[in-house]
Amino acid sequence: MKSFASDNYAGVMPEIMQALQKANDQHARSYGADELTQNTIKLFKEVFGADVAVYFVFNGTGANVLSISSTTQSYNSVLCADISHIYNDESSAPETFTGCRFFPLPSNINGKLDVATVKERLIRKGDIHYPQTKLLSLTQTTEYGTVYSADEIKALTELAHDNGLYVHVDGSRFFNAAASLGCGLKEISTDCGIDILSLGGTKAGMMFGEAVVVFNKALNEHIAYKHKQVIQLASKTRFIAAQFDAMLRNELWQKSALHSNKMAQLLYRELLKHAEVKMTRPVQANVVFATIPIEWNEPLQEKFPFYVWKDPTNEVRLMCAFDTTEEDIALFAGAIENIKK
Repeated sequence: MKSFASDNYAGVMPEIMQALQKANDQHARSYGADELTQNTIKLFKEVFGADVAVYFVFNGTGANVLSISSTTQSYNSVLCADISHIYNDESSAPETFTGCRFFPLPSNINGKLDVATVKERLIRKGDIHYPQTKLLSLTQTTEYGTVYSADEIKALTELAHDNGLYVHVDGSRFFNAAASLGCGLKEISTDCGIDILSLGGTKAGMMFGEAVVVFNKALNEHIAYKHKQVIQLASKTRFIAAQFDAMLRNELWQKSALHSNKMAQLLYRELLKHAEVKMTRPVQANVVFATIPIEWNEPLQEKFPFYVWKDPTNEVRLMCAFDTTEEDIALFAGAIENIKK
């Protein structure tokens, strides 16, 4: 079965499987003290062009919880988009582990936050009765698959820093964003001055694992202890590190992201052929959002599962992955033609 529900449904890239098998060859020190993990951290420093600290974690929620807990105290608040994953799709894990108040800010039609919206909520600094705002969290790509430009990130980061806030980027599809912009990872992270990044690997074709990349050295004092406290320190860290080593070396991440982005564009063009379909968001990465006739849902989902994003309008999300093929999209287009007969 192929699916347009999520890139989480996809399998594992062959190169990643090979890296896991290679890491499985010998015994190695645990908890990240092994040579492979240390060498992978050095590779991160090269790719991001900075003396970053790197903490490997099991999953995306863990990456976000570790990032947020390392930048806040329990009396702080976090600003995020109203559609953000940390606010809508991680149960109450971020609030439970951090104790912070989360303030969802209205995102624009493309799912982004802008400077004016964030600035409006930078209020009551020093007021003991109000949760003190300490973190701005951005999502790259956004939940709508749109992409913040480097200039947009810089503007938001400058505003946050001028007001004493850290900036976190939830980058579960960060590779897709870089591929969409035609840039490296450094240009939308290090060069923009962000403080901490949740870098996704699973959605890009890894078996499991994400990485928390720390740019702001002030955060290094506590994060190693937080890593253990939030239950994200793997005893066999090398099996996460090995996958990132493969993903970053020779820019395998770019192969995955460029392909899934390309497939989304192809799917977009196929859907444009049907007057019954209305595109609801720009297609900038590896996802298409559109409204379709509700009677199409069941017959299409029998063969190609996907999510209905908004029930009232039947807006659907169609996600492409590293292993989505042109044939998959042709079959989906053919299924639509069959429904219309």
